[in-house]
Amino acid sequence: MPVSASLLRRAAVAGLVVAAVAAQAQASAPAGAASAPRVRTTADIVREAPDSAWRRPDPNDVLAMTLPSGIVWIELAPRFAPLHADNIRKLVAQHYFDGLAVLRVQDNFVAQWGDPGADDDDPAKGRPLGAASRTLAPEFFVSDKGLRITRLKDRDVWAPVTGFVDGFPVAADPKTHRAWIAHCYGTIGAGRGNTVDSGNGAELYAVIGQSPRQLDLNIAPVARVLQGMELLSSLPRGGQNMGFYDKPEQNVRIAKVERLADMPEATRPDVRVFRTDTPEWAAMVESRRNRQDAWYVHKAGAIDLCNITVPVRIEAHAASN
Repeated sequence: MPVSASLLRRAAVAGLVVAAVAAQAQASAPAGAASAPRVRTTADIVREAPDSAWRRPDPNDVLAMTLPSGIVWIELAPRFAPLHADNIRKLVAQHYFDGLAVLRVQDNFVAQWGDPGADDDDPAKGRPLGAASRTLAPEFFVSDKGLRITRLKDRDVWAPVTGFVDGFPVAADPKTHRAWIAHCYGTIGAGRGNTVDSGNGAELYAVIGQSPRQLDLNIAPVARVLQGMELLSSLPRGGQNMGFYDKPEQNVRIAKVERLADMPEATRPDVRVFRTDTPEWAAMVESRRNRQDAWYVHKAGAIDLCNITVPVRIEAHAASN
């Protein structure tokens, strides 16, 4: 929330005073006196959540993309885009992305990476795809039958139903039985040309701005950023040509992309994602829907699908189970 520096300083001093007064009042309160219920913030809920409120993604579906500024952690979405997820795994296994680049950063839209030498009109140009497929059937949506969506009660402009599946923001239409990953901040999609089968995962983009939900059902969302969004969203913006960098030297080189499963188990980072099908998740969403912080004058009473961030913890070494 945007607050002034002076307010923060006063709050810090006031916090010490309030703590002292509260301690004195507690000491002088008669035995058995009821105390006011504690208001739990979002941070409290996440910090106090039991281990059962967290999940460890399949290491085969977690990617680490190393940029000059750090690592962007990514989780693939095989439940929604199995063909693209498999193709991306093949590309990563043959080190396809190593040495390629972020070549487009369009303000309030996307950061896009791939092969600077690729040419849609000449498939022979660019880095060979090896065992990966050049074209894939479009995976813009899946059937909602049997899909367990942790629904939000809030109204959405774009879809009758919104919620989460395995931490992915999902929209659905019960009339058509279609469900799809929504283009929220951090969603990763497979770039394509005009033909719907031209997106194979060799060129990817991440949403870095206001949620462009008009892309929903028009392109395949294949993953999401777990951690490191700031490394993409803070990149220099490209030129007027849809954010593509004008000069090759502006491209941000990708050192490597590797799967978590391929990292040495003894030193493999422990990746945990907050589950979106638990009471703790419901409490966290409600805490965001109706903020209890003293700063807020009015409670919103509603929340947008793309305004909910799923907590992620990545520790340097795998924790013992």
